[in-house]
Amino acid sequence: MLHPIIRGHDDTVPGFPFAPSGWQPSDAEKMATEQGIELGAEHIETLRALQEYFFRHDKPDVVIRELHDALDERFHTRGGMKHLYKLFPGGPVAQGCVLAGLPVPPGALNRSFGSVQ
Repeated sequence: MLHPIIRGHDDTVPGFPFAPSGWQPSDAEKMATEQGIELGAEHIETLRALQEYFFRHDKPDVVIRELHDALDERFHTRGGMKHLYKLFPGGPVAQGCVLAGLPVPPGALNRSFGSVQ
């Protein structure tokens, strides 16, 4: 069973084969600008990676640790999560999912500890 937001993914968005239904790159650009981020090629690659991860992992609840580790591995040659935190200061998982049109996994924001994933 695919995640509800991915079930109706939109493979017609050029360059984003795993985009959630109704999501457009212009949505991400607008939100990023509002958050003080200028989307570059590496940001876009990260959004694609997040969308693909959600598409391929058809669980209703994505496990934050597994997603974190998958991103760290995918971007390992560039510095892994440390590099991604430079791109997404609000957390590569939390902020990245919002920009990618995906639900933020439980545990990605833990303000009681002052941490974001």
